[in-house]
Amino acid sequence: MKQIHKLGVLVALSLASASALAEGTLDTVKKKGFVQCGVGDGLPGFSNPDAKGTWTGLDVDVCRAVAAAVLGDANKVKYVSLTAKERFTALQSGEVDMLSRNTTWTLTRDASLGLTFAGVNYYDGQGFMVSKALGVKSAKELDGAAVCIQSGTTTELNLADYFRANGGMKYSAVVFDTSDQTVKGFEAGRCDVLTSDQSQLYSLKIKLSKPENAVVLPEVISKEPLGPVVRQGDEPWFKVVRWSMNALLNAEEAGVTSANVDEMLKSPNPDVRRLLGLEDPKGGVLGLDDKWAYNIIKQVGNYGEIFERNVGAGSPLKIDRGINALWNKGGLMYAPPIR
Repeated sequence: MKQIHKLGVLVALSLASASALAEGTLDTVKKKGFVQCGVGDGLPGFSNPDAKGTWTGLDVDVCRAVAAAVLGDANKVKYVSLTAKERFTALQSGEVDMLSRNTTWTLTRDASLGLTFAGVNYYDGQGFMVSKALGVKSAKELDGAAVCIQSGTTTELNLADYFRANGGMKYSAVVFDTSDQTVKGFEAGRCDVLTSDQSQLYSLKIKLSKPENAVVLPEVISKEPLGPVVRQGDEPWFKVVRWSMNALLNAEEAGVTSANVDEMLKSPNPDVRRLLGLEDPKGGVLGLDDKWAYNIIKQVGNYGEIFERNVGAGSPLKIDRGINALWNKGGLMYAPPIR
């Protein structure tokens, strides 16, 4: 009887998920009153819960921006912690409405999983972290090393490619399911080096009992454009997620912040007035309220604000903006105009 009941529950959940997908995520989110967002399994600066269970981070703020745009309240988000192996299945099945979990945009993922990347919220690259005691100064000195790595990530193939391309260096992979397991394995001496996206290395380094004993090597061996993901074929929802991110970037470029956004409502600048819903195009083109971008900026901030407090100078990570600066300040961050 218990098995029959369990099967009935699974069938009901499957039917409910199918109904939600058929209806369209934007309408579903409006009806249920929250965004179900798939995030990481504990990565400081990107998606990490505090002692009270409150989630913070750069990826978390993308979820909050979407909630502010759609529902007028950045706090109307329910977070689902997902490992790298779980994330795509959770989105495909409808368990989450969107994925915002330090996920690299690649051809295979974009073309074969039934998913679509909505943009890039952080440009990254894979690197290596080693113990200072090893005396290693370059990744090219790692021949024969044991390497801690997380399964289900792009880092596995990148690692193999790098070692093969540099004289056929040898290594042994020590594979873990979660980022926490990789850093514990590294600290316990199960491997000589830990490899991941550089942003993740800085996040994992502060989890070490003695962070000062580890060093991130200078080499960056791959391109890792990270960004939110939605289901393919759901255009209205895809556009909402994409333009929520574009609003964050356009706000920074226009100098509109969470602190001055109310004052900027008086601005004669047409770009600012369009951003804040005072002139066409207004929110209706996205199926949203005219204050959709105002709500994002007021409640979450612009891209510069969320970068600084989560991973930049105002955070424990102290990561330089680098290529994540705006295009007009030497970086790659560039958003299409709101007009």
